[in-house]
Amino acid sequence: MKIITPFKTSVVILGLALAGSGCAKNKDIDPSITNIAVTNPDFQLLEDAAIRGGVAITLGNKNPNDAQGNYTVFAPTNSAFNRLGIREAVDLTALQPGFLTNTLLYHVYSGSLAGSSLTAGNTSSSLLGPTRRIITRADGSKYVNGSKILGTDVKAANGLVHPIDKVLIATGGNVVQSAVALQSAQVFTKPELTLLVAAVLKCKLEGLLSQPGPYTVFAPTDQAFRDAGIASVDAINNMTPAQVTALTGILANHVLAGNLGNKFTPELPDGTSVTTFGGGSLQLGAFSNGVLTVKSKSISTPANMGIPDVQCTNGVVHVIDRVLLP
Repeated sequence: MKIITPFKTSVVILGLALAGSGCAKNKDIDPSITNIAVTNPDFQLLEDAAIRGGVAITLGNKNPNDAQGNYTVFAPTNSAFNRLGIREAVDLTALQPGFLTNTLLYHVYSGSLAGSSLTAGNTSSSLLGPTRRIITRADGSKYVNGSKILGTDVKAANGLVHPIDKVLIATGGNVVQSAVALQSAQVFTKPELTLLVAAVLKCKLEGLLSQPGPYTVFAPTDQAFRDAGIASVDAINNMTPAQVTALTGILANHVLAGNLGNKFTPELPDGTSVTTFGGGSLQLGAFSNGVLTVKSKSISTPANMGIPDVQCTNGVVHVIDRVLLP
């Protein structure tokens, strides 16, 4: 995984500034948001995504719904896309087109959202609909949801660009609906979380996890379930009552509620022990490069976050690579 260092961040911002000034000199205007992505190599994958997702033309023109004609875009760098396994344009075909378009729209605000307004606790709407919130950590670093804001106020002819280090993801559904969307290949073209969905249904937890919550859910991948000895949907569906009771306890160990619910990675109390919905405990590792590990009592190796900070209507989901056995 490519890591953006402070030096690299400076290069990104400088490159954007130079791209803008170059276009201004030649055409006496700032470049559009789309042109900024095109002219800066650190936004190659964003350019590819915008073209495939059908928003490149939109962001290349004035915003008809804003008096000044502006948009504000939280712009994921190439490294941000790399976190999702997207390293070149062809990798974008792993995402369903509709999900890709909605994801891109979630990065866009209608109007000007200056860097000075990105203060802790503030929220902003998106063209997709769900709002995003600004988080500030003790070291002064700023995040939009779980994505670090690498710079602010890169000027475009039709608005502003704020580079970020992770792709923002919002499903528009609750925790259960979001898991089902992955399970039914509405997000990635390849189904995922099929065993988690089967387990939730078998334990009759779908009603609980569809309530307002809010929840923070650590969602194990299919491979995580297989590694834990739960091999298939049939194996889950054929469990005995005693096995279902045990599975219910395992699932409850993946949920945080109350004041720990609805937490993005920079908001989680890293380096501490937290109590789960089921009454167990999880040890959260150090916050590093936008993620943290999660360890339960009965696993020797902590779980890593594969896809963190998925915003749902009743909480936040972090996809992990191990089952957190109580």
